[in-house]
Amino acid sequence: MSELPLVVSLGDPAGVGPELIAAAWAAREIELLPPFVVAGGASVLTAAAEARGLSVPVREVFHPAEALDLFDLVLPVLAGADGDYTPGAPDRAGAELALASLSEATELTRAGDCSGLVTGPIAKALLAEVGFDHPGQTEFVAAACGVDAEDAVMMLAGPSLRTVPLTVHVALSTVPGLITTDLIVAKARIVARALAQDFGLAAPRLAIAALNPHAGENGRMGDEDQAVIAPAIAILRAEGIDASGPHPADALFTPRARATYDAALCMYHDQALVPLKALDFDAGVNVTLGLPIVRTSPDHGTAFGIAGRGVADPGATIAAIRMAGEIAARRAGADLG
Repeated sequence: MSELPLVVSLGDPAGVGPELIAAAWAAREIELLPPFVVAGGASVLTAAAEARGLSVPVREVFHPAEALDLFDLVLPVLAGADGDYTPGAPDRAGAELALASLSEATELTRAGDCSGLVTGPIAKALLAEVGFDHPGQTEFVAAACGVDAEDAVMMLAGPSLRTVPLTVHVALSTVPGLITTDLIVAKARIVARALAQDFGLAAPRLAIAALNPHAGENGRMGDEDQAVIAPAIAILRAEGIDASGPHPADALFTPRARATYDAALCMYHDQALVPLKALDFDAGVNVTLGLPIVRTSPDHGTAFGIAGRGVADPGATIAAIRMAGEIAARRAGADLG
């Protein structure tokens, strides 16, 4: 275990983030969670826990290190930014609190005061109104770390599957023009390195999905698989990376196929997220690869429609905290070694 706590950003206070953080702390012993501190929102967390019927004592602290001694007894929250708990009713003040929490949590991790960052779900449209000019939290964290957005790779990880979308929030019609041999090679290198460093896989196996149905059927349904994807796989294999494909996506996620690889690199957003959410919706974690810091997030949104009702499943939040702790511990062990 790292000698530093994780830090969790609040997310939008009108969403399910605060109640799931409280639920994760309440389950800390059963789930064997590492110590974490929340960046702001003490009043929000107290109210969210009460609304969920949880007995969660919240205590404000002034430095993340205080969380290590207090975590078994109270949910430690950094003093500072706070607001009202208005589940299901997002507003500008809530967006400002979410941004303040994300900014503080990112800086604490980047500065080395926390071992890793777990980000709560946000509403991007509302954040844009208060000065957030990034496509998402991944790009925000990457920029704060001085990493180009192209070098910050999103991986969705669950108990059954790991997937990486090579293109993310873009129109499907633009995907073929964005997929290049260089892009595939660059992203695959980052994924292979991260699987070895952060997940302890000595020889990671990468499955590269095809873009077209049936991998294009030798050009009958598009030539990208032969002209763009296959050359990338050849380059990766020449470098000693165990990459295979292009695999038709309709068969890539069967139980038998999943046993043959450690991560699937997919050509577009839904190709990667549909199978992950179908298999591991309540335990899916968004991990950002290629950063100098550890960053994870539960793989779901704010769920304003069910916030405050006590029905949101904390599984993904618990999984994100646990995975961040495991990666941080592995990195700390590597540094000591």
